[in-house]
Amino acid sequence: IEAIRMYRRALDQIPETHSHMRIKILKNIGITFIKMSPPQYTDAIVSFEHIMKTKPDFRTAFNLTLSYYAIGDQEKMKKAFHRLLTVPIEGVEDEDRYLQYGDDPHSSLVLEAIKDDELRKIERNKKRLAEKSIVQAAKLIAPVVESTEALGFDWCVDCVRESQHNELASELEINKAIMFLKQKDFQRAVEALKVFEKKDSKIASTAATNLSFLYFLKGESGEAEKYADQAIESDRYNQCALVNRGNIHFKAGELEKARDYYQEALAIESGCAEALYNLGLTFKTMGNLDNALECFEKLHTILNNCPEVIYQIAALYDMKQDIQQSVDWFMHLITIVPTDPGILSQIGAIYDQDNDRSQAFQYFLESHKYFPSDISTISWLGAFYIDGQFHEKAIQYFERASLIEPQEVKWQLMIASCYRRSGNYQQSLATYKKIHMRFPENVECLKFLVRICTDLGLKELQEYANKLKKAEKAKELREQRRENSGRRSGRLRGSGGSERSNSGQRAPSGRQTSGRRDQEVALRDSHSGRKKPVDATYSDPIGDLPPRPRTAARSRVVDDDDFGDEELGDDLLPE
Repeated sequence: IEAIRMYRRALDQIPETHSHMRIKILKNIGITFIKMSPPQYTDAIVSFEHIMKTKPDFRTAFNLTLSYYAIGDQEKMKKAFHRLLTVPIEGVEDEDRYLQYGDDPHSSLVLEAIKDDELRKIERNKKRLAEKSIVQAAKLIAPVVESTEALGFDWCVDCVRESQHNELASELEINKAIMFLKQKDFQRAVEALKVFEKKDSKIASTAATNLSFLYFLKGESGEAEKYADQAIESDRYNQCALVNRGNIHFKAGELEKARDYYQEALAIESGCAEALYNLGLTFKTMGNLDNALECFEKLHTILNNCPEVIYQIAALYDMKQDIQQSVDWFMHLITIVPTDPGILSQIGAIYDQDNDRSQAFQYFLESHKYFPSDISTISWLGAFYIDGQFHEKAIQYFERASLIEPQEVKWQLMIASCYRRSGNYQQSLATYKKIHMRFPENVECLKFLVRICTDLGLKELQEYANKLKKAEKAKELREQRRENSGRRSGRLRGSGGSERSNSGQRAPSGRQTSGRRDQEVALRDSHSGRKKPVDATYSDPIGDLPPRPRTAARSRVVDDDDFGDEELGDDLLPE
């Protein structure tokens, strides 16, 4: 408010004859109204309208269009856009003066001198500003000036075609296609871009580049390659087309060709971020870690604090086993994306490899906080608490894992093992019974049930022992069938045509007899009076129990005579 008051006092003191200075002050007043909190767009419009009536320019016309857009006045937006198109470009009207007529050597020298002088640079900057203002204003108001965004772009294109800036109509058509692409309307985007196939070389190259990228996203490599080649033919110095061509080769696994195209794009535009990033990925895939690191570090100087680039640098140092550098880059990365669970768990994994379990635990726990359904993180945290003998804590994580993967029996077995290790045998038994109800053929669960029933002296021992015996026999039969089918398929593949036909007549009876014999043996074993010992050995899914400390009360008396079993030599006998 104070700035506006001072600007108005200065405006009152400047006479009308100094119109140039008055216009500059009015521009500042209008921009100050926009920057106020909240913005005063209506007051800003008054200043901009006064300038447009006195001495119009592109910046003011653009700010006027922006102000009408902010207050949502469609009709005035259209009028402001029309006024933007009618603003003259001072000194750029007569482009013919830079063309050479005749063979006069003096004229050639003058033309060569003024082609790149300071005045020519000013004219180019003015034209660039005009084109930028028109294109940005069209992209801004197109979604709101008509009922749909497509109709809005069509209205802007028609207005531009009828103005002195008709060469910008093609650029707006391409922006319309990009708008369809952002809306994931690929069909309309392709239709909009195919219109430019027969236009002048630069526009055709831009359209073909976008078409190539569209088909690449759709997975149609043939069409993507065709339009990438068209774009390169139309404009050999189109680095984006070269990047698209490299991407097609990269996807096909042709890494050397992809590398060559990316390097060619960088030779045209050394700061092409896409080419540099993809070249780094290509070197990384090829196993050339030093060159990949060089690409990403160069890109980091161009795109400062880009999370994707920093991640690649950190991952490359990790691949090179440079733990300290990798951790430093990952630490820098989490200052930019502090809630990324993948980065946090990766830092935890690095500390875990470096045997710093306490630091690893902190980062895995933080990762779990942001992404509580990540199985690998849950598994690590559960194992950490088991190692620390905090079985109750481990149970909480394994229960979450069993909810995420209910058909995975190992999580429920781990829960039961944790109960058993913590001394809660009744709860452990109940958990194993639940597991058995859901997975009745699981041999490991039955082995645990047999062992616990044996330890607790329960009468259900025989029932579970019989079930274990049946489950083991069924498992053996399945394995035998799998082996027999493997041998049979191997014999069929190795035999000739006539042998296959002969064996095909004989084999079924033999195989059926063998199958019946296996079943009969299994039935005889299960119903015969012979009692086979039950194999109740099992493998604890969370490892062996820690050894109990030995006490003095149970220490054995050790014979002090260490030589009782040794024979004495003649040299040790008394003379």
